[in-house]
Amino acid sequence: MTLRLFVAVTLTLATTVACSGGDDDPTTLHVLAGPDLAVLEPLLDELRSETGVELKMDYRADADTGEALAAAGAAAAGKAAAGAVTGKAGGGHEAAWLSTDRSFQLRHKDTARGLLRTPTMLSPVVVGLRPDAARALHAKSGEQHLSWADLAAAAATGTVRFGMADPRRTGTGLAALVGVATAAAGTGGALREEDVSCDRLRGFRSGQRITAASTRDLLDDFIDHPGTANALITYESDLLALNSGGRLTEKLEIVRPKDGTVLADFPLLLLDPGRRATYDKVVRWLRQDSVQRKIMRTALRRPANPSVAREGELRAQVGNALYFPDRPDVLERLLDDYGDPAHRVAHQVVFLLDFSGSMRGERMAELREAFADLSGADSSATGAFARFHQGERLTVVRFGGRVLEERTVTVRGQRDLRTLADIVAHGGYGDATAVWTALDHGYRTASSALTDEPERSVSIVLMTDGENNAGIAYEEFVRRYEARSAETRTAVHTYPVHFGEADAEALRRAAGRTGGRMVDADARGSSLSEAFKEIRGCR
Repeated sequence: MTLRLFVAVTLTLATTVACSGGDDDPTTLHVLAGPDLAVLEPLLDELRSETGVELKMDYRADADTGEALAAAGAAAAGKAAAGAVTGKAGGGHEAAWLSTDRSFQLRHKDTARGLLRTPTMLSPVVVGLRPDAARALHAKSGEQHLSWADLAAAAATGTVRFGMADPRRTGTGLAALVGVATAAAGTGGALREEDVSCDRLRGFRSGQRITAASTRDLLDDFIDHPGTANALITYESDLLALNSGGRLTEKLEIVRPKDGTVLADFPLLLLDPGRRATYDKVVRWLRQDSVQRKIMRTALRRPANPSVAREGELRAQVGNALYFPDRPDVLERLLDDYGDPAHRVAHQVVFLLDFSGSMRGERMAELREAFADLSGADSSATGAFARFHQGERLTVVRFGGRVLEERTVTVRGQRDLRTLADIVAHGGYGDATAVWTALDHGYRTASSALTDEPERSVSIVLMTDGENNAGIAYEEFVRRYEARSAETRTAVHTYPVHFGEADAEALRRAAGRTGGRMVDADARGSSLSEAFKEIRGCR
């Protein structure tokens, strides 16, 4: 999706469009197409027979071509404005037919605004579950209709192991990522910067076992390695084709998440305004009721023409259509957080927990409840996305007037979560509050983790209900912090949780110094559990 990924294709397309020339053949339209359109090849002969127009399909892009499409569109528009004509086979692309152009529209608004666009068919990004996984999820949730939150919670525990195409390269993967992230935000609107400021999809992504640079490769890998993944996230049409194609031993249960899906509308874009008459002829043919029904039966995609009744399993409702981000920086942040699915970075959270005497009673009960919620007790949508997940390393440091205990667990199952709960539940208390000594200790732990694994992602959560009255002063902590390696200072941020009578200004200074941010557990009637959920995934 970045300029680096598309520079080679961009140069190729820009060259072919710039060099095109010759006569404008009204019987041919050169189309930059996504591989998802190849299933319509049998219908293209009918198109030619009935309209006299031949579509020359160039399947060089998977879904949104990003910079390549922008270069082709801008070059073609420039040629048209100059009074030139595009060429025939071997020349420039005069149209584009993709599964989705959402990213292109977002990143290249000016170019996209000038292009004629017609939806040709519809398919939501949904989830296919092998029967054993489907039974487990329905039993766990007690619901007939599952949500993205249900799937994220199951992925975090290893119950769901899914395959999904790389969202940096495919429209299906991007739509799935946007859908899950939107559900995790819980706002019901388009993703905002604050919704992706902390990566709340780590638990979900921990369940990914198969990835691919194209939808076709994803489907092949899923079929060829049946023990690797028990779920598949892709277009509804792909899952319907798998179920009817005889390549699976058991049909997948198709889950259309009740918290919404992102819908692909397979737009046909006119890149060269000089080919408007030919384009209109193609669009009129594609939007006919009879052709829409043929597309539905051939490609198993929903008709874009609302007058055509859906058939078979396509009659199923897909729920709310989730919004696509309306700012490119939000999309880029989401993709950066997703990272390389073939090379996941291990994550560690260091929890510095105040066990001074003032935490006895109700406050300690609230702390224990917060850890229980993160361990799976919170069944809400936000709780599902915030919970501890498989492979996550969790370090708990209890402190009073000094560091009382440090324990680290790597989450593999419920036994590890029970160990974590025991650390929080059964520890003794200190007689003072050494906030900055504890934070300095946390940075020593983080530095050691990065020395062992330089690529590991480490963050620190500091929770206290009082002011520093023992150990080192804040200024000494800062001196020690500044003396640490640049790698540690750049990579490890502190997220203080303000609770009770803690010094909010001091905690806010520490967050700013280390690149984190403070969360106030007492603000707006919030709870310690809500505060921990808010900063889950921050780094």
